[in-house]
Amino acid sequence: MLDNPIWSALVTRQARFALGGGRVKRYPADVAPFIAVAETGLDAEAEAEMLDLATPGERLSMIGAELSLPSGWEVERRSLVSQMVCGRRLGAADDGEDCAVLGPDDVPDMLDLTARVFPGYFRPRTIELGTYVGVRREGRLIAMAGQRMGLASHCEISGICTHPDHRGQGHARRLVTTLVDAIFREGRVPFLHVDGENKGARAAYEKLGFVTRRDLPLLCIRRSG
Repeated sequence: MLDNPIWSALVTRQARFALGGGRVKRYPADVAPFIAVAETGLDAEAEAEMLDLATPGERLSMIGAELSLPSGWEVERRSLVSQMVCGRRLGAADDGEDCAVLGPDDVPDMLDLTARVFPGYFRPRTIELGTYVGVRREGRLIAMAGQRMGLASHCEISGICTHPDHRGQGHARRLVTTLVDAIFREGRVPFLHVDGENKGARAAYEKLGFVTRRDLPLLCIRRSG
């Protein structure tokens, strides 16, 4: 299931978000910019469905797909992401009074923070995918992390970001630890994706207890206009 995580999420725990048919599925644009193709690949019917699922000029991402795109699509970037899995609980997090679950009223601040440090992937309804937690200082959201892709047996931790003025204070560690233990309590296994070239981030997650499962292709594509 982890080899094609977007598809696996959209046919299991997050099927209610799925747009598309039996061969191509995506999240709504205001939820997440991800599209996936079944392991059976693309034929003419599936290619047409893929085109119908996107608006002209729209940018989407695929994880785990190694395929030739049909006409009507442009590849903007090909890269690798390291898929990392945590196989054990990390112990109790020092939550502190400033660490709290985020809700709909926090979305404007979440969009502002992610636009600064992690642009493009967090959308107005992304928070509906799972639990998000954050840290505030003097009312300002300075760090956050949450649950994104939800598979039957696994749950992705994503949106891990800290405002540049507040890095190096352990906020990301506390938030990730909180989410890891919550996911284990649900009977699932935490995983995350990190840019394959970001050795610093990968080392930080390894220190927390994550292990690289494998590198997966990341395809950033654009529907031709």
